[in-house]
Amino acid sequence: MKRLAALAAVIALAAPTTGTASAEPAPTPQSDAKVQWLDQHTIAWPKNLGDPTQPHRLVHDRGTFDLTASPGGLAKYPRLAATHDAFRVDARATEARTALRGRVLAQTGTVTTGVQIPGVLDDLYATAATKATLGPAFRDGRPTLSVWAPTARRVALELDGRTVPMRRDDASGVWSATGSRDWAGKPYRYAVTVHAPAAGKVVTNRVTDPYSTALTADSTHSLVTDLADPALAPAGWQRLRKPGAVPFRDAQIQELHVRDFSGTGGYLAFTDRRSAGMRHLKELADAGTSYVHLLPVFDYATAPERRADQAVPPCDLASLPADSDQQQACIAKTAARDAYNWGYDPLHYTVPEGSYASDPDGPRRTLEFRRMVQGLGDAGLRTVMDVVYNHTAASGQGEKSVLDRIVPGYYHRLLDDGSVATSTCCANTAPEHAMMGKLVVDSVVTWARQYKIDGFRFDLMGHHPKANILAVRKALDALTPAKDGVDGKAVVLYGEGWNFGEVAGDARFVQATQKNMAGTGIATFSDRSRDAIRGGGPFDEDPRVQGFASGLFTAPNASPANGTPDEQRARLLHAQDLIKVGLTGNLADYRFTDSTGREVRGADVDYNGSPAGYAAAPGDALSYADAHDNEALYDALAYKLPPSTPAADRARAQVLAMAAAALSQGPALSQAGTDLLRSKSLDRNSYDSGDWFNAVHWDCADGNGFGRGLPPAADNAAKWPYARALLADPALRPGCSAITSASATYRDLLRIRTTEKAFSRPTAEAVQRSLSFPLSGKGETPGVITMRLDDLVVVLNAAPQPQSQTIAALAGTGYALHPLQAGGSDAVVKSASYAAATGTFTVPGRTVAVFRHS
Repeated sequence: MKRLAALAAVIALAAPTTGTASAEPAPTPQSDAKVQWLDQHTIAWPKNLGDPTQPHRLVHDRGTFDLTASPGGLAKYPRLAATHDAFRVDARATEARTALRGRVLAQTGTVTTGVQIPGVLDDLYATAATKATLGPAFRDGRPTLSVWAPTARRVALELDGRTVPMRRDDASGVWSATGSRDWAGKPYRYAVTVHAPAAGKVVTNRVTDPYSTALTADSTHSLVTDLADPALAPAGWQRLRKPGAVPFRDAQIQELHVRDFSGTGGYLAFTDRRSAGMRHLKELADAGTSYVHLLPVFDYATAPERRADQAVPPCDLASLPADSDQQQACIAKTAARDAYNWGYDPLHYTVPEGSYASDPDGPRRTLEFRRMVQGLGDAGLRTVMDVVYNHTAASGQGEKSVLDRIVPGYYHRLLDDGSVATSTCCANTAPEHAMMGKLVVDSVVTWARQYKIDGFRFDLMGHHPKANILAVRKALDALTPAKDGVDGKAVVLYGEGWNFGEVAGDARFVQATQKNMAGTGIATFSDRSRDAIRGGGPFDEDPRVQGFASGLFTAPNASPANGTPDEQRARLLHAQDLIKVGLTGNLADYRFTDSTGREVRGADVDYNGSPAGYAAAPGDALSYADAHDNEALYDALAYKLPPSTPAADRARAQVLAMAAAALSQGPALSQAGTDLLRSKSLDRNSYDSGDWFNAVHWDCADGNGFGRGLPPAADNAAKWPYARALLADPALRPGCSAITSASATYRDLLRIRTTEKAFSRPTAEAVQRSLSFPLSGKGETPGVITMRLDDLVVVLNAAPQPQSQTIAALAGTGYALHPLQAGGSDAVVKSASYAAATGTFTVPGRTVAVFRHS
């Protein structure tokens, strides 16, 4: 029966289906695709495209489908209903499937346009295809290789120099081939013969496997690899014991790039317990840090993987002046060929990046990646991966295009004219399409099961449907230690819930944005308190716009962008309201008195026209004062604090900013090295700026990275006039005293955050009962936030002078500086005092003091 079905499919592909036969148009690239084939019987045709009185048709390789108007036929597709007319196509499923294996055009009168096909492919194939196992699968040592290519005319397996035919399953559109045990370790690609709109003709693309489990160097070929092979498991892998998972609302996360951490050390650098970097991570873990969040470590497109192919800047960078433009110019010469990139340009989603392996040519990258996870676990840290399923490095027939050369026009989100959306930076994927959504889920589950990854941070998560992220959560929750070797329920999820681009406002689906993810247990980054703490926003023309921690009103700089003193005071008090909401965990319904004296909820506080509070429970919002994007915190403060601010005070402002995030209800993240006053020499977008600007300096004797030249012109030239004098000033390059003091002070606060249960209220109701801002209102002190939290009182004094805060209701009660600060490393905070007679707390300038009821 299977043979007869396959023969029937070949005959159908060769014969006309309906209407008269028509020759395929000349092979020219398809310039647009304005008509959308939404399901087997529904076409969306733009209202202004062609003469509505003329016949409308779909033209395919062997014939035509005549279309009939279908008023109201877009009821299931409300996004298109206002701008498109509905037409019905009366094609049987077999006819539609055959037509889709060639060129399909839409015609009326003299108008011809291409046809978008993701919807009809999902309608015809997704039910079966989403159940298929794709990529390499092993049974009793024998591999089966499978790829979804429903529009392909032919798919062959090119395996180690020979060609193996593949069989097509008509229900799913999956092509597969089963081999013998000796296929293991062999390189392979798929030869996919398919009509490619970008080429305007049928082509044979030789493509790696989107579900690859291993690759050759520079990702030229996939490798037949079983991730369960014992040879790929380091000693102790099966018995690996991770540090216990904390509730995600208590997570303290260090965000880290492998190369920033280790230079050329790669994955194995995390196995050297004696290195300065690992010693520091261990200190942070002992203080309460629970996760290391690794910037992209999947296979990405922009770094040569062999050491011999990696270019090095041809200059003596260390000899150049601190404010010179020569460093960045030299680095730019080799940026496209060096080993450095953040990695937000995915090539293969489920294979470790080869440039971090000692040998990228083969599965050693799997073994060494697993050793890295072990090394972090031994240091007391769980591992989070930064995943970037929202775009690919390329689309169409590009050299770095994988998905689009297998199923052209399917995996990427298309605009109404048929072009690929690029609002993410690159070729946007479409996880709302069934098989892209499946790829996301399957890939995450593989990382969790096979690599024991403990969490995932979704880049631009707002470009995913909420349903897709919830499907990831559901699939992870099904993993059990007995069946899968991991507890999937303990795997944490968070991401960037930004709302922009062609999907903004739930235009195409309910997005995984900040407001939509509230109540799911999947956190989103909160930009509200971030901007209030730092001052200004990421895209200010003048980088000197100040905020709570950077001296707004209390230590003004000379920038006219900050406004008059009265304007500064008003902005500062509003920033304090935003930070208060952040300290509650960004709760939408938390009730308090704002700085104007109004009784408000978190959602009533304005953030650039949006509600500041959006979370339903602690753990819905992730607090942070800096991350890899935008200027590092030290660099932001370098711009914003008055230039004469002493190094010790800059360090105190840095710790205060970090504490405003870390002491919130809910999880918090910090860029690695921020506690060490890490600088990128004022680079606001260092994704391709090389080791010179990005390295974390674990040894304070090497400085903190400030003054390594003007940052790269491409993203920073407009700020060079502000940067030159700062970089040339040796007073802004902190010494060991400021660096080590900042780190130790931060760790003291981290210990308080992770040992005092009051910072870990499980529900919004519990936060409302436990947490208050007793001095918030018209009379509150600009530059000071006072928070009462069960038997704790926390005072964040951002002003440069000591400040006294009197809580009359506490008069006659006993409070003392928290023991971890009283016996800690910061000599300044030890001068903080409490007068029981009046309930007055006095705190030094630029200091966070925690008092405990005694």
